[in-house]
Amino acid sequence: MVRVLNFFCVALMGLSILALYHVSEKTRVAHMELSKVGSRIAQEHSHLSVLETEWGHVASPARIQKLAETRLGMGDTASVQLYSFDLLPRRAENPGPLNNTPVQNASAQIPAAPTALVLPTSHAGM
Repeated sequence: MVRVLNFFCVALMGLSILALYHVSEKTRVAHMELSKVGSRIAQEHSHLSVLETEWGHVASPARIQKLAETRLGMGDTASVQLYSFDLLPRRAENPGPLNNTPVQNASAQIPAAPTALVLPTSHAGM
């Protein structure tokens, strides 16, 4: 009886050793995958910093202003034209075309008595 019990204990010990080895291998594989992902993340961070630097160069206001002037013919004169309130036209000097129109209510008006709605019916084919 003792031999049978010793045999089962040794078999249980062998199975537990195999199970622990399996868990150890899974852990080793997961650790290798984690290190690969970590290196990819570091590489992507370096690419991101390069892209941010390039974006800072491409989107710089001086470069955009230069491109707007050379390619589109746009200048920075609109912001210089009205630099003082004294240059704005007075109301009494030059009334615009919309100054003589009366103010109207912008709310929707509902008719007082609803009219009956008659839908046309077709008896074709009957």
